[in-house]
Amino acid sequence: MSEEGWKAFLDAEGVGDWVVLHGGATAFFRVASLGEAAQLAGAIVAVPGLEQSSALLTLSDGGVTVRLTRDLWHLEPLHADLARAVSAVARSSGAVADRGAVQEVQVAIAARPDASDVGFWRAVLGYAPRSDDNGVDPLGHGSTVWMQELDTAKPLRHAMHVDVSVAREHAEARLAAGLAAGGRIVDESSAPAAWILADPDGNKVCIAAWPDAASEPDAEAGEAEAP
Repeated sequence: MSEEGWKAFLDAEGVGDWVVLHGGATAFFRVASLGEAAQLAGAIVAVPGLEQSSALLTLSDGGVTVRLTRDLWHLEPLHADLARAVSAVARSSGAVADRGAVQEVQVAIAARPDASDVGFWRAVLGYAPRSDDNGVDPLGHGSTVWMQELDTAKPLRHAMHVDVSVAREHAEARLAAGLAAGGRIVDESSAPAAWILADPDGNKVCIAAWPDAASEPDAEAGEAEAP
């Protein structure tokens, strides 16, 4: 696994409906009812190769979310082909892609490199491994849990924070919403790839346009570390 897969996806043609989140490429196709969502999901499942790709579909009365992988690092060239095919099916069904509705919430648990225990978190949450340093909800309903190695030079002040991964063009609006709701910026050194905010009690959240903005000239191909 390397950066090549997800960077190639970002650079691929015909994948404008899709947002590359921490968990991989995701799209939301808006429809008018749960019945229409079920019909669209059935059509999407029929896309050749999708059923064998470990893709995840979730339905609501507003649309269908399609996640091509559960981990950013698992994106491969075939996923761009699948994304284009899924988008074509959605368009032919009258569904409209909504990048603003796409997001992923991840719980990041900071630990010293020699003290990381992702097995504990998988056990108590009933999660499955997707990579060596994370756990995912097998049903796709809950947030990913990721073990973030803490810089040994830093004191362990906050052992846990939340990452919110969104489309690059919607990150600043989410930042503004957080500030308007009483938050404050505590670290913007990685902007516009990411900002770290805190609520009035000091609890931290990272709003990340990365990796979706990784192909943008000012974006940094990395994740902010909540201090």
